[in-house]
Amino acid sequence: MSFPGSHSQVLYLVGGQWSSLPFKISLLQHLHFPKFQAITPAPPSFCQILMASSSSLKHKKDYDIFLTFRGIDIRKSFLSHLDTALKQNGLSTYIDSKEMRKGEEIRPALMKAIEESHFAIIIFSKNYASSQWCLEELVKIKECKVRKDMIVLPVFYKVEPREVKKMVGSYGRAMAMQESKFGKYSKKVTRWRKALSDIGNLCGWHLNDEVVEAELIKEIVDNIFMQLERRRLHVAKHLVGIHPRVIELNSMLKLKSDDCVRMIGLWGLGGIGKTTLGLALHNNISRQFVGSCFLLDIRKALEGPKDLVALQEQLLNEILKGERLAASYGHRGIHSMQDRLCRKKVLLVLDNVTEQEQLDALAGKPEWFGEGSRIIIITRDKHLLTSHGIDEDYIYEVKPLENYDAFELFTREAFLSRNNIRRDLVNRVLHYANGHPLALTVLGHFLRRRSEREWESTLNNLANIPRKIINDAFQWSYVGLDNDAKEIFLDIACFFMGHSKEYIMKVLDSHDFDPVIGVKVLVEKSLIIEERETLRMCNLIQLMAMDIIRQEYPNDPGRRSRLWLFDDFRSVLSRHLVRFASVDIDFALLIFNFVY
Repeated sequence: MSFPGSHSQVLYLVGGQWSSLPFKISLLQHLHFPKFQAITPAPPSFCQILMASSSSLKHKKDYDIFLTFRGIDIRKSFLSHLDTALKQNGLSTYIDSKEMRKGEEIRPALMKAIEESHFAIIIFSKNYASSQWCLEELVKIKECKVRKDMIVLPVFYKVEPREVKKMVGSYGRAMAMQESKFGKYSKKVTRWRKALSDIGNLCGWHLNDEVVEAELIKEIVDNIFMQLERRRLHVAKHLVGIHPRVIELNSMLKLKSDDCVRMIGLWGLGGIGKTTLGLALHNNISRQFVGSCFLLDIRKALEGPKDLVALQEQLLNEILKGERLAASYGHRGIHSMQDRLCRKKVLLVLDNVTEQEQLDALAGKPEWFGEGSRIIIITRDKHLLTSHGIDEDYIYEVKPLENYDAFELFTREAFLSRNNIRRDLVNRVLHYANGHPLALTVLGHFLRRRSEREWESTLNNLANIPRKIINDAFQWSYVGLDNDAKEIFLDIACFFMGHSKEYIMKVLDSHDFDPVIGVKVLVEKSLIIEERETLRMCNLIQLMAMDIIRQEYPNDPGRRSRLWLFDDFRSVLSRHLVRFASVDIDFALLIFNFVY
């Protein structure tokens, strides 16, 4: 089967995303997938491509900007120029046409377009208020501003702002006409008057004969981009493997259900991508809430000058649009937060939570927040989530990247497309990193533009690899353990990797540890993995554990608490360097765990 055009244009679905077929084929061959055959699929239909692109990570709403206007005044002049400028800057707009109208009733499709737009630009012209259609659009826009935090930008086109908000001049005459038709005190006219007054009071642009139209349009476009930038949080440079996870979390959040407040947890190893995923999710859904706040790295923030009261104030100020709001200590601060947020639909993301008191101060109970709110807690400690009342079904474990995503991330970070490196060396890096995004990023930067000889030297001596950044990502999980849990962790890292859980528990129990609690805590903190009745851990965590032991006595292996390298063991015994401590070691057990 053949297709016209370059083979690079053929699309192939692997791992749930459209990618170029040659790249995926080379990737699978690169990773040595057995018996892989490159079967060229039928080309996707135009609709399939549209569906694939419409489910991108940004998952933009149908339109960025809804434009409401009176067509007879400006359709072929100012409106046309503004619409062109917005589209040239990559913004999608919705402009209703006469063909969509059915009498004087506003169509559901138009209502939906308003609902799904980020911005509304209202062009108040001389005849705007004479149209019932325009007034109904205005009421809907005002509703979305209040309920969904839509950004509303008025443009006063050759009318004075006071004419709109005071309903005088042409607007006074238009509203008098509407009153004679529907009644001065009718619900419809009352709603129209309120909408004109409220929206007319907003800051906007006044276009009169003294203003250069092109300059005003540029100001509007710049303002929109400024507003967008203010709301969008910076995520990682290379987003790989994020899109499917955002989709899974959207499903878990049940965003269409506004009848309750839902708390979910993002749990996983340090550096595994929890914060990146949380940021991407925030950017993807924050427009659906009245207010949102992402408290980044709470543990680190509390190590600095901030305390929990300062974080409460930051949370309130971000959600309530920059109002200078002061929180109080203790129960008064909690009641203050609850009073201000209990009727608001908000999105709150708490990143790197390490202690229960942090949750108690920032998101103590679902009742603190209005219906439809979503609270996302990012942590390395699963027990924090379950003890806070979050059900297992609402805890999302952030796992390592799949092979093809790990390869793609490393390729981007290491600039492999510009550097012809042997595949076996790349595979060794991927095996070492084990799908860990931080490790792939650090290694990619370190090996970028290095020769094959330098790659081989680095991989043959893992001590050459810059592990400090990677180790720092794990260190806090280890530091927070009690002494028994630390000992169990180091024993598993050095001697029990891949052994059966039953066997490990038996050995640990014989050495006066409490393995039941100890092992459970290590699993909850993502330091070890329970898999098919065995216990194992990520390669990088094992190397961190071994570094911890080496640092006990860097130049004297005989004084370290554990020996696991055969050369160290032989050297120590041959020179009679062992200084027996209080640790009772089963040498028959250790022989089978030496690294030769």
